[in-house]
Amino acid sequence: MKTTGNTVFISGGSAGIGLAIAKKLNAAGNKVIINGRSEERLKNALKELESSAVGILGDLSVEADRIRIAEDLKTNHADVNIIVNNAGAAFMNDLSDGNNNAAEKAYIETNTNYISVIHFTSLLTPLLLQQEDAAIINISSIAVFRSNKYLPTYSASKAALHSYTQGLRDTFAENEKLNVYEVYPPLVNTEFSAEIGGANGIPPSEVADELFAALEKDQFEVPVGDSKKLHALVNPVIEQTPH
Repeated sequence: MKTTGNTVFISGGSAGIGLAIAKKLNAAGNKVIINGRSEERLKNALKELESSAVGILGDLSVEADRIRIAEDLKTNHADVNIIVNNAGAAFMNDLSDGNNNAAEKAYIETNTNYISVIHFTSLLTPLLLQQEDAAIINISSIAVFRSNKYLPTYSASKAALHSYTQGLRDTFAENEKLNVYEVYPPLVNTEFSAEIGGANGIPPSEVADELFAALEKDQFEVPVGDSKKLHALVNPVIEQTPH
């Protein structure tokens, strides 16, 4: 995959991992379009990027916003050839607490981390298929390999995204112009992960660096940090499974 001269849309690109990816790709000579739900945060993020960067306000967990953003890209940025599905939701979810609204939290996580990605990707796939070199990049998580009591429903939503990504990759396996990447960040030091001890995590720039290196090598599986150990154990078995 070429790493310069692309037009890249990044959901959740106004902060954290998304902004780090935007900075990395912008600096490498790509046109970057970032999305965010907060107008103020989006404006601040654009100030940190070069003048060529574009912001699109909207909440991709809302169907009407997904459709509007997709139409904006098709109309005003028809050269988009990479989409990075990064926007996410996560809650500490104590399943032993009957008053915890566990199902409500799980619904939000599943809608944002999984269903919305499927819908938005389906809206943009026809445009991507028109490009000479295109990619779909899904930001999943180390949590796809093993859940825990703190983030059980978040982990489940990311496991669903992981399974979908594998199926999407298989769907376009014979199309040399469209590749599907999956990035597995561990704990990352962002505002998003602050509630679960994100201050002890890796910097978001490390995720961006690993993704950039993977694009250069056409490495579609992108484990980062501690995820590399788990990925090295699990992926060889998966690759031997008929699909």
